[in-house]
Amino acid sequence: MKKILVAAVGMMALGLSAPASAADLAARPYTKAPPPVVAPIYDWTGFYIGGNGGWAQNHNCVDFLDAAGVAVASGCRDRSGGVIGGQLGYRWQASQWVFGLEAQGDWADLSNQRVSLIDASLSTRTKTSAIGLFTGQIGYAWNASLFYVKGGAAVTDNRLSVIDNAFGTELAAQSATRWGGVIGVGYEYGFTPNWSVGVEYDHLFMGHRNNSFTVADPRLAAFVNDRITQDVDMVTLRFNYRFGGYGAPIAARY
Repeated sequence: MKKILVAAVGMMALGLSAPASAADLAARPYTKAPPPVVAPIYDWTGFYIGGNGGWAQNHNCVDFLDAAGVAVASGCRDRSGGVIGGQLGYRWQASQWVFGLEAQGDWADLSNQRVSLIDASLSTRTKTSAIGLFTGQIGYAWNASLFYVKGGAAVTDNRLSVIDNAFGTELAAQSATRWGGVIGVGYEYGFTPNWSVGVEYDHLFMGHRNNSFTVADPRLAAFVNDRITQDVDMVTLRFNYRFGGYGAPIAARY
């Protein structure tokens, strides 16, 4: 009986001491979770310079005007060819909206010739050898992707020739720099923090241009001016290098 009583008292003492031992254990150390890894936002702000090349189509209509200003159609024709050049500009990004200014210049090889509707022994040849664009841009960015529209002024360098079909000689010629308007749309993707590639379509509205000339040939003696109507469509592949602006991380909020 005494042994049983001693064993019971020992077990009770062990049970009472267990909570005290647990309370005496050291607190578990607190470890702060590491900050989340945040990808940088692509920043389109900054000056850029680049090159472009592609395809263009020139649409020309030629009319001859007599002394009274009456126009006689000499025919229309389309001619496509290559363009290559460069551009420079500046963009500024506010939230997802991107605003910019750009100047672009391209060499072109857009020449066409057709038999005149006035006299089948003559041909008219028009050639556009250079194109310039001065535009503003408004775009919307999804990180490294940018969709934009543009518009502004356009200038082309042109030459009109009147050709004798029998001998291939040039009877008359005029060179002219013509100003007009342009609208366009494009998509650009930043494949590195500073390099981007894109594609762009532009339509140039060059309107009408009258040129005076004097020709001794009797077939054109009745005409004192010519009038050229011109439109140009361009599709170009573009590469740009942007200075600075390596992207900004997203600010974490708690």
